[in-house]
Amino acid sequence: MLAFVVLPHIILSFVTFSFITVISAGIKSDSTMAMRRAPPLLFPASAKHTATVIFVHGLGDTGYGWAPAVENWRRRQRLDEVKFILPHAPRIPVTAADGMQMPGWYDILALSGKVDDIRKDQDERGILLSRDYFHGLIQAEIDSGIPANRIVLGGFSQGGAISLFAGLTAKTKLAGIVGLSSYLPLDAKFPDFVKENDHNHQTPVLMCHGGEDQVVPTSFGKLSYEMLKKQGFDVTMKLYPGMAHSACPEELDEVEAFLRARLPPQGDKKSEL
Repeated sequence: MLAFVVLPHIILSFVTFSFITVISAGIKSDSTMAMRRAPPLLFPASAKHTATVIFVHGLGDTGYGWAPAVENWRRRQRLDEVKFILPHAPRIPVTAADGMQMPGWYDILALSGKVDDIRKDQDERGILLSRDYFHGLIQAEIDSGIPANRIVLGGFSQGGAISLFAGLTAKTKLAGIVGLSSYLPLDAKFPDFVKENDHNHQTPVLMCHGGEDQVVPTSFGKLSYEMLKKQGFDVTMKLYPGMAHSACPEELDEVEAFLRARLPPQGDKKSEL
């Protein structure tokens, strides 16, 4: 069950769940990162491993926060060939929370609920460091034998934001990208960043947002969607009336259907590298 804890100036998502068994992935931390990183949670594929989903939590959360959603998808047995990787963000001081240390993919300088405040001050260095980390996770999967066109990168809130940025600037063409309750970071400079690795203009992107989101304003999600659409990206946006900065069963079903469409089961069929 998704829930929320209110701390000064910030809302942090977390999840309560019963005991589950997960494995720490043996993926080494990116050597370019100055901060220490815990290894991600790994949910092995139930059948032959032919695809991978990297799903990224939001500010103040951990990979455990999205484990129940993954467990639910696994129970439904529609993604049996998919391995799920749930990374943990390093603990960093967050300016919007008066310097409080918490898990974060990059610093948030303002969280007033105003679009202009989020856009005008962005932690470019932190965003680029996290982008490189996720590019490293993608490359590790490719090196292990999973083709890039069988890998999806997605996430919620800040995790969705970095997934959009890292996915659309990935060094190889991915199967898909998901951003829930999120936005495109460094949007003013994004065209310059995408020129460096423009492999995902035709990659399907699913953006979902609550109609009453006051943390990452719904209008900001729409603005990011419209910007990407104008730049020729294959992006779809789903809105959920009445939903705040959260997730709902209908949205998670939409994500599951997207993953199923982008990562159809192959059985004994060999993927093309």
